[in-house]
Amino acid sequence: MNKVVLISGGAKGIGKAIALELGKQGYDIVINYLTSESEAHALKDAIIKNYGVRCLAIQADVSKEDEVDKMVSLIESELGGVDILINNAAIDLSNLFHLKNADEFRKTLDVNVVGAFNCSKRVYRHMLDQEYGRIINISSTNGINTYYPMCIDYDASKAALISLTHNLAFEFAPYIHVNCIAPGFIGTENELDGYDEEFLKEEVEKIMVNRYGDPKDVAYLVKFLISDEADFINNTVIRIDGGQKGSC
Repeated sequence: MNKVVLISGGAKGIGKAIALELGKQGYDIVINYLTSESEAHALKDAIIKNYGVRCLAIQADVSKEDEVDKMVSLIESELGGVDILINNAAIDLSNLFHLKNADEFRKTLDVNVVGAFNCSKRVYRHMLDQEYGRIINISSTNGINTYYPMCIDYDASKAALISLTHNLAFEFAPYIHVNCIAPGFIGTENELDGYDEEFLKEEVEKIMVNRYGDPKDVAYLVKFLISDEADFINNTVIRIDGGQKGSC
């Protein structure tokens, strides 16, 4: 039986790349989405057609416990349970600092951190019962040493996700491995559409390999971390930023 992977925020960007790569490797895939319904179902159809694995697309707001519970209950009834969780869902409400407000800050934390907590809390019992589980939290270099007040709430959420990683790894050991990936500048649809050419050029100049990342780069790292070859890697944060030279 294939292992079942739940990817929150899996319809586009990094989540989509992870879904495609893991589907290609023979994992059964669950694509969680909130608003990207057409993209999620198109991705589901493509994964089933191209890789012959089981695949579901489920709408749920991961910041809400009841919706996460319904989503995972459906996965359990259809596929047997979640073996691998990729906490990827995130929002970034970038704005000038003086225009930010507490409601936006709370919303960012609710999705980016509480969402990861909710999903982890809901799936961990199945993982412990079978004495196997993998949780990968997708953080960011913004949570380590990138400082940009326009995304102060996003940065705080990504730092919190790193702390969550360490605490969950401690709580779930030895059977569930919990690791964190911290991407730098990744060329997702949102990133490339949101900035002009001059900004992108400046960002590339800060990266030692002289290019921004492709979502596939993150997917390849996820593939390794959930493999048997990575069985001795736990409770760690791995940067994947091409050798980012410092704060943006």
